[in-house]
Amino acid sequence: MTMIRWGMIGCGSVTERKSGPAYQQVAGFALHGVFNRTLAKAEYYAARHGVPHVFASAEALIHSPEIDAVYIATPPDSHEAYALAVARAGKPCCIEKPMAPDHAACVRIRDAFAAQDVPLFIAYYRRSLPRFRQIRAWLDDGEIGAVRHVHWTLTKAASPADLAGDNWRVDAAVAPGGYFDDLASHGLDLFCWLFGEVTDVAGFAVNQQGRYSAADAVTGCWLHGGGVTGSGSWNFGAADRQDRVEITGCTGRITFSIFDEEPLRLVRGDEMVERIIENPPAVQYFHVEAMRDHLAGRALHPSTGESGAHTAWVMDQILLRR
Repeated sequence: MTMIRWGMIGCGSVTERKSGPAYQQVAGFALHGVFNRTLAKAEYYAARHGVPHVFASAEALIHSPEIDAVYIATPPDSHEAYALAVARAGKPCCIEKPMAPDHAACVRIRDAFAAQDVPLFIAYYRRSLPRFRQIRAWLDDGEIGAVRHVHWTLTKAASPADLAGDNWRVDAAVAPGGYFDDLASHGLDLFCWLFGEVTDVAGFAVNQQGRYSAADAVTGCWLHGGGVTGSGSWNFGAADRQDRVEITGCTGRITFSIFDEEPLRLVRGDEMVERIIENPPAVQYFHVEAMRDHLAGRALHPSTGESGAHTAWVMDQILLRR
């Protein structure tokens, strides 16, 4: 296999363990260069992770003949500008989630890559994780009969950094939906993969704490194309942490967590099946491996610009960004 040399824009926390190492561990890929707005941070990252090249600008990285593909790992407000530059360069790209701050920006990104006929991936890596593929296998095998409804509750307490406004995730200029943009996008995208695209959706987003600019309490309900209904409640100023999804079928139910490595539970009457499936140390490993297989023509990747833009549309409707 030809080695694909990736350049990475952004050296934030997600790249330390979740994503960056996966580009080094997957056979046929190499993390070949990095850029960060703070050059010293990029140099420090490269030294610790054994990355051979540090670039002084994103443009230099994108257009370098040493870089074959680009991973954009910056906060969402900068995704569009970087992505359009990568599209113009004609190189495959992976963008961290959420794909962009709103659906319109996602469409512009998606269409730019489609016009160049260049692959575009979005880092909704749960579609590729074995624990969630087990859930899809249960559903495909009819283990709980016809699916009727899916509900997700996600809550967390506000951190000192949140309350101080020292976190891009609570800055409406970067992430208008606050933690909803950053966290809820994962589950909503997963539900679209499990049950098909959403055809109708509505919601409410408010700021209950009044401590930062982004919304901190969101509720939503939606309808998947196949008739499955869905609902969710996300609150980021609650007393404690909860992360529970329940899929209700006509003969049973499945419960699991989106973010925590809790057991997967399949319940039918008095019978309960429990599966513990751990994530890899680099949680994006299988997502990155799937990109390799896609680029090699062996299998289609489950998370593309098309699916990422659809997830953004669902989020826009819930946040009243219509």
